[in-house]
Amino acid sequence: MIVSLLYRVIRELLSVPSVLLRSEPAKDAELLVLRHENAILRRQLTSPLRYEPADRPARRSAAPR
Repeated sequence: MIVSLLYRVIRELLSVPSVLLRSEPAKDAELLVLRHENAILRRQLTSPLRYEPADRPARRSAAPR
């Protein structure tokens, strides 16, 4: 249990610099891939999407500018 927690903490700490040092084209490519995955998942839904009020800030921050 402690080893698992320690592993997760170290992994998160090591991932922070990689995110901060990433180039703009790499960030743009990641956003493009995530938007594509989101589009695929939306097509797989059979019922209309129902967003909760807590989902609005996340959607607003993910919207293209």
